[in-house]
Amino acid sequence: MNENETTRPAVFQTGSLLTGAVACLALLLFAHQAGTARLLLAAAIGLLAGVALYHASFGFTSAWRSFVFEGRGAGLRAQILLILLTCAIAFPLIGSQGLFGRPISGAVAPFGYAAALGAFLFGIGMQFGGGCASGTLFTAGGGNTRMLATLTGFIAGSVIATAHLPFWWSLPALPAFSLVDRFGALLAFAITAFVLGSIYYFTRHREIARFGELEAGPRNVSLIRGPWPKSWGCIALAAVGIATLFVLSRPWGITSAFTLWGGKIAQAGGLPLQEWPYWSARTAWLNQSVFADSTSVMNFGIIIGAFVAACLAGRFVPNWNIGRRDLIVAICGGLLMGYGARLAYGCNIGAYLGGVISGSLHGWGWLVFGFMGSSLGAYLMMRLKPSHAARNA
Repeated sequence: MNENETTRPAVFQTGSLLTGAVACLALLLFAHQAGTARLLLAAAIGLLAGVALYHASFGFTSAWRSFVFEGRGAGLRAQILLILLTCAIAFPLIGSQGLFGRPISGAVAPFGYAAALGAFLFGIGMQFGGGCASGTLFTAGGGNTRMLATLTGFIAGSVIATAHLPFWWSLPALPAFSLVDRFGALLAFAITAFVLGSIYYFTRHREIARFGELEAGPRNVSLIRGPWPKSWGCIALAAVGIATLFVLSRPWGITSAFTLWGGKIAQAGGLPLQEWPYWSARTAWLNQSVFADSTSVMNFGIIIGAFVAACLAGRFVPNWNIGRRDLIVAICGGLLMGYGARLAYGCNIGAYLGGVISGSLHGWGWLVFGFMGSSLGAYLMMRLKPSHAARNA
């Protein structure tokens, strides 16, 4: 799907919509049977996320590339608004140490050599793979068959990284630090808003200075068929992040599920994962149903939700004519993202978004090194595959 597409088709894809409806019901049923009502709600949140991501074309990869190489900052500003909206609720929840007697934990982690390298590798992989973690899921669900290759590499890279994590985690790192714990929710939000607001103003100033005006949003928007303005996507995805905090008592994450899926495949293939330190401490997680894993359930929801949104828009038209070179680049991008995500405690959602809305230093570190890697990856893609970069800009 071209993220700048604004032409709206005339009809729904009724047959595919029926398939999507069945898939939604099946996911909700499996989630309910695998656990408590929290898993059922997690599936519903994932479905909402898939619809919002698809209709708003809300991706980190193209937004960063557009800002660096074209000077357009609408996508980056949308990310800033998403973070600020989520922080406004998340900081008080995390700072209160609980909700209705149930603690809510922020995603706070150390940041050192391994995390910096992981974020940098992930950034390169974003551009090679054609999407970030959430982007891989919603574009695959929306009919982008190339992203299936990216997802395959992502899952493989996640498992490969678990074999090396004891070494990476032994490298020096700054201790975990949380703005919310140190300064309280109100001052932490003021600091975060100042930094993000400065970036927001800079992107506006740069775009206006270059083009004379800001890029216009889509015309003829529709809640059901799409496309959505970026502001609608911000509100919907902020609701997803906040709902995840309420339901799962933690920030939204994606890539741990890829590690679980890959681990199950590797175990079924005879790989002795139980001998690896990472997996020896997680045997119960490895042996449980994927539908008992809240992150997996949300990821399935994103894929199905995006599929339904694409059918509503009349744009679910998979293209299986993909060149060998394109497949190799996509798989390599996925491998880099999967490996990098494990080193950096997650992806653009779990580590960057989840870290910043938790007030964690590692979220900001992920942004810096992930953005650097993404810029390099976009440059390499332009040199290696100029025609592909032009089609997906």
